[in-house]
Amino acid sequence: MVFIKATNKCVVVSLHCRFSTSRQTLMWIPDSFFSSLLSGRISTLRDETGAIFIDRDPTAFAPILNFLRTKELDLRGVNISILRHEAEFYGITPLVRRLLLCEELDRSSCGSVLFHGYLPPPGKDLKLSDSKSELKINKHFIDVSQNVDPRKVLIIAGHHNWIVAAYAHFVICYRIKESSGWQQVFSSPYLDWTIERIALNAKVVGGLHGDKDKMVAAASESSIILWSIQDGGSGSEIGVFNLGVPVDDLFFIGNQLVATSHTGKVGVWNAVTQHWQVQDVVPITSCDTAGSFLLLGCNNGSIYYIDMQKFPLRMKDNDLLVTELYHDPSNDAITALSVYLTPKTSVSGNWIEIAYGTSSGAVRVIVQHPETVGSGPQLFQTFTVHRSPVTKIMLSEKHLVSVCADNNHVRTWTVTRFRGMISTQPGSTPLASFKILSLEETESHGSYCSGNDIGPFGERDDQQVFIQKVIPITNKLFVRLSSTGKRICEVQSVDGTTISCFMVRECEGSSRMGSRPRRYLFTGHGNGSIQMWDLTTAMDTANKGEEKKKEGEEVEPGGTQTETKSVGNISTSYLTIMCLILSLQIHIYT
Repeated sequence: MVFIKATNKCVVVSLHCRFSTSRQTLMWIPDSFFSSLLSGRISTLRDETGAIFIDRDPTAFAPILNFLRTKELDLRGVNISILRHEAEFYGITPLVRRLLLCEELDRSSCGSVLFHGYLPPPGKDLKLSDSKSELKINKHFIDVSQNVDPRKVLIIAGHHNWIVAAYAHFVICYRIKESSGWQQVFSSPYLDWTIERIALNAKVVGGLHGDKDKMVAAASESSIILWSIQDGGSGSEIGVFNLGVPVDDLFFIGNQLVATSHTGKVGVWNAVTQHWQVQDVVPITSCDTAGSFLLLGCNNGSIYYIDMQKFPLRMKDNDLLVTELYHDPSNDAITALSVYLTPKTSVSGNWIEIAYGTSSGAVRVIVQHPETVGSGPQLFQTFTVHRSPVTKIMLSEKHLVSVCADNNHVRTWTVTRFRGMISTQPGSTPLASFKILSLEETESHGSYCSGNDIGPFGERDDQQVFIQKVIPITNKLFVRLSSTGKRICEVQSVDGTTISCFMVRECEGSSRMGSRPRRYLFTGHGNGSIQMWDLTTAMDTANKGEEKKKEGEEVEPGGTQTETKSVGNISTSYLTIMCLILSLQIHIYT
C-alpha cells in the first residue's frame, strides 16, 4: 500500500515503510504518469480520504523512485522484464530505454553455444497452390473463424533426417544433408481446413516410385490428406480419407498410415495395397507402437494389438484382426502405454515388456517371454504412487517414468536388467519425484497438444528428456532429464519471438566412421521460423559437470528439492505480473 502525501515542496511515500521525495522528483519527466497525476491531467477515482487507487505491482515502485531521484539504475535482485513493464506504464521513457538496452545485452541474434540453426519463415509472397488455390503469406491474412494465425508454426514432426512443419493451412518439409545443411524440399497446396495433426515417413519401402518415396499426412477433425514426396522434392496427393470421427493420433507404422480416435475407431492405409480400412474397437484411451505392432489401451481395462506386418493378409470378415493381449486386474481404463522390446534373446523372438498407467493412478509392468507366448503376458510389478490418472508413461533400458494429471507430477524408478531382460533382483527402485509445471493455453486450437507435448523424448537406450514450457506465451524452454528432473539447459529464441511448438529428434548429420547421431531440439515460432538447438552438446556438458560434482558434495535426486525451488522461482517470476498484482494506493493531500 503506497501513500503519497504531496505538499508544495514535499511528497511522502509509504510502501509498508515510508519514502519521502519532492514533487520535482516525480515531475521532472514530461508527460509521465506522475506529472500527469500531480498536475490534474489524469481523471482519478478517489475514496473519502482523497486516495487515488492504481492497481499495479508495488514491488517495482522502489527502484523506479530511486531512478527518478538519482537517474542511476541498480538492477541487483530486480527482474528486468517486470521493471520495464512497470516503467512503461508510468511513462518513465529514459528508464525504459535503459532497460531495453540491458535486455539486448543478454540477447544474441546468433544464439548461445547450443544454437544450431535457423530456418526462416516462408517467403512473404510464397505461393502454395494447386491449379485451383493459392496462398500468400502476409500480415493481413488472419483466420478469424479458427482464431489461428496462419504465420505461426503449429506442429513439428520428424523422421530420420527429415522434418515437417505444419502451419494453419499448409505443411513444409525439410531434409538435412551433410554438405548443404537443411533444405526445403516440399510445400503442400493450401488446405481449406486448419491442420491439427501431422505424420511423416522418410523411409517408405515398396512405394509407388520405389524405395525413395517419402510420405507426409495431415489431419483436421475427421479428415486426413496424404501426399507422396519423390526424391527430387516433387510431391503428389495420394488421397483424402475420412475416419468418421475426430482424429486424436496420426502416425506411420512401416508403410501403413494409422489414425486413431478416442471414440474407438482405427483407420489404416496400406502403401502396397492402396487400401483405406476403418475398424471399430473399444473406446481408446492410449496407444503405442512396437515394431510392426500397434497396441491400444482401452477404457474397458484391456490392451489390444494389431499386427501391421501381416496386414492385410490376416483379415476376418473384411475386418482388422484385433486381439486382446492383457486385461487389467482392477478393470481400470488404460490411460498410458509404453512398450519396450529388448534385444533378441532367443530364436523365437523378443522379451516384450509393457508398462501402463490407469485411470486410478496405478502403474503396472507386464512381461511376455518368447518361450511362453501362448500363455500371454504376466503381471510383473505394480506401483500405486499416483492419486490422479496417469497421462504418460515410458519404460526404457534403465528407467521407468510415469506422469499423472496432477500438474504433470512425475515419479521415476531405476530398472535393473540381467542380459537385457528386466530383473526382479533388486527390481525397480524409486528414484525421483518432481513436477513439470506448465500452464495450458486457454481455448487452444486442437494442434496445441500435438505441438507442445512435454515428452519424454529420446531413444529407449539413452537418457531421455522432458521439455518444459512454463507459460503458453513465452520465448524460453527448459530441458530436464526425465529420470531425475535435473535441468540440463534452457533455450531462448534468438529473435525474441514466441515459441509456439517444439519437438526433439535425433539426426544422422555425418556419414563419417565413428560419428554418432546428434539430438536436436526444434522450436517453431509465432513468426513462422524454426530454430534448432544441439541437445547432444547440452547433455555432454551436463554429464561432465556431474562427474566433477561426484568428487564434491552429494547431489540430491533431481527435482525433489533443488529443482522444485528453481521451477518455483521460474513460475513466480513469470506469474508476478499475472497473479500477484497488489494495490498501489496513492494518497495525495493538496
